[in-house]
Amino acid sequence: MKLSPSQIAALEARGNTAHDWNLVEVTPCFVPEQLTQCHLTGPVAIGCGAVLRRVCVRNYRLGDRVLCEDVTALDGGTSPSFGNGVRVATINENGQHAVTIYDRMTAQTAYLLAIHRPAHIEKLVAEYCDTKQNAIASIGANSVIRGVKFIRGIRIGENVTIEGASLLENGTVCNNAYVGADVQARDFIFAENSHVTEGAIIERCFVGEATHISKHFTATDSLIFANCELENGEAVSIFAGPYTVSHHKASLLIAGLFSFFNAGSAANQSNHLFKGGAVHQSIHRRGCKFGSGTYVMAPAMEAPFTLVLGRHTKHHDTSAFPYSYLVEQDGRSILMPGANLTSAGTTRDIEKWPRRDKRDVKRDIIHFSPHNPYLTGLMVEAVNTLNKLAETNAENHNQVTIPSGHARRGIKLYNKAIVAAIGGMLEDAKDFCVQNVSDLAMWHDIAGQYIPDSALQELLSTPHASLDELDDAFRRLDRDYPAMAREYATALLTQLLGHEPSQAEIDDAIAAGQRTRAELQHAAADDLDKEKQLLNHPANTLKN
Repeated sequence: MKLSPSQIAALEARGNTAHDWNLVEVTPCFVPEQLTQCHLTGPVAIGCGAVLRRVCVRNYRLGDRVLCEDVTALDGGTSPSFGNGVRVATINENGQHAVTIYDRMTAQTAYLLAIHRPAHIEKLVAEYCDTKQNAIASIGANSVIRGVKFIRGIRIGENVTIEGASLLENGTVCNNAYVGADVQARDFIFAENSHVTEGAIIERCFVGEATHISKHFTATDSLIFANCELENGEAVSIFAGPYTVSHHKASLLIAGLFSFFNAGSAANQSNHLFKGGAVHQSIHRRGCKFGSGTYVMAPAMEAPFTLVLGRHTKHHDTSAFPYSYLVEQDGRSILMPGANLTSAGTTRDIEKWPRRDKRDVKRDIIHFSPHNPYLTGLMVEAVNTLNKLAETNAENHNQVTIPSGHARRGIKLYNKAIVAAIGGMLEDAKDFCVQNVSDLAMWHDIAGQYIPDSALQELLSTPHASLDELDDAFRRLDRDYPAMAREYATALLTQLLGHEPSQAEIDDAIAAGQRTRAELQHAAADDLDKEKQLLNHPANTLKN
């Protein structure tokens, strides 16, 4: 409803002004005491119980019980898109994998767009972003905006807190997010429950659910998904899948794919080797970890759960060997296949991730099980590759050296882990019945979700009516995952036995998996005991 002459007079008596009071809309419960020393320009709508103090507002709709005070400029802009439609040069700085961001984007859809670039999904994203153009900016109910210098073209959800930020321009801050002191952000989307504060600088980025960015971290052209924690360092053109972590100064994540990743202090990747500029990228699969001072020269690839130590400049490709150590010795890249299978650190990481899931909406689908078709398939191939190397007495493979002793140990560890994985998948899905044993299929890790290759190809080839329908397809795959994993485990067991397993043989496989997992856990416990022995070191005891 429009303001009455008496309400306008009362507002002006409280130090409020407007370019045109006729463009201001209020609710029936409005009282002039809701505004103090404000200036209103263009269409402004004020919700029930919304309080504005010392704010210059232009083109905004403020929801019920919003508190907005001491804001130099709250400007809705003239043709905002609120960050929807921004092109982000993820993975490669030259834009070869650029993704258009939108406020309901999932890690899975972003992965398809960045890696496979299906035209029909890009079209759906463009159509969705078109619906976000030219709408009036809004602030959702119960949000607090306090002490902010400049806001332009920002859609703010419900229960959001923004306090002390320096500059927010062309973006969306979704429900329950927090934006704190000295933050500068342009062309962005902050998903639900995200937390960006303490001088962070964000430009052309998607920041996922429950992600924390703080302590002057700088991120440019990056997609950062659920439960990441980024402080002090810098990210440029990265696809950061769930649980990517960087806490230290001088750490640079650049031009690459990361997931469940941990960067040590001064960890760095370089993509400026050739004269063509920053045209290279690296792939660091789920669970990779860089020690302090680690350096990798792109292009390079590591398999899941690889611990990387030292400097590596030969463009290695260790993607065939999960759970490995990649270390530098005398300038060479030495690979220890499977060594991470007995590491207490690996066990701790896998156990901690589910506990640290702080999301409410859970748009991204995240599979946590260590026993899955994707990793199992990689380990099977790793055993085959190591056996072929042993046949020819070769120690060099894809720019790394694999000493024969480490190769033999790797075969033993992988075979144990395969037994453990088969038993684990059968046990986890024991309530699912496998009607037909299919051929072994390749599986993929789609930014946290495990899916078979056949499902991936169907997603890429089948037009969907909407992004909601695409999201539902991923949800169905999530619901079907236990049955598909059991089907994979049964097919692998069939291959190993040479015939379709009986129920007794399945029960034996489950029991063997339990025994083997216990062996690996015991080895991890021994590894932890070695670390505990260091507690008796004089440096820890502080005894003279």
